Amino acid sequence: MVKTKKLVTISLLVALGLVLHLVERLLPIPQLAPGVKLGLANIVTLFSIYTLPLPDTILVVLLRTLLSSLLGGGVSSMLFSLAGGFSALAVMWITSRARNWFSLPAVSVLGALAHNIGQLFVASIIVGNFAFYSYLPVLIASGAVTGVFVGLVTRLLLDSWKRTGLAAAANYDSAAHKLQGSK
Repeated sequence: MVKTKKLVTISLLVALGLVLHLVERLLPIPQLAPGVKLGLANIVTLFSIYTLPLPDTILVVLLRTLLSSLLGGGVSSMLFSLAGGFSALAVMWITSRARNWFSLPAVSVLGALAHNIGQLFVASIIVGNFAFYSYLPVLIASGAVTGVFVGLVTRLLLDSWKRTGLAAAANYDSAAHKLQGSK
């Protein structure tokens, strides 16, 4: 891919992830449990997994996480975001390769669960106590619901992306192959 096209694509995805992160912070969603969020920015991560090479996807997640932490958090927020973001990325990238076993919403749910576990791990390390894992059932339930939502939205975006011809215009060698058999 031409370097300029690659830079623009990564920049747009990072910007979209930041916008989704900020929109999510502004949404008046009733807080069912502490720490539960929709995870809208993960739409960008999932979209990137299915359309970009892994190094570019890693860059999108890294930049989005760092910038969102700078905009509305701090060092501790950054640690939680990096742990959650890269845990989710690793699990979603691995499971996305097994298209015969995992649908896109299932990949998203597993990513949401990995995100929650990654953040619980950081909390446990900071506090020096693994009692935070007692909160895991709540996070599993919420991760399942939000993961399905994020997966379905991403599926709609990928289908639209293919239908409009943008997938072909993006000229990613791996993208067409990844999308052909995905559920």
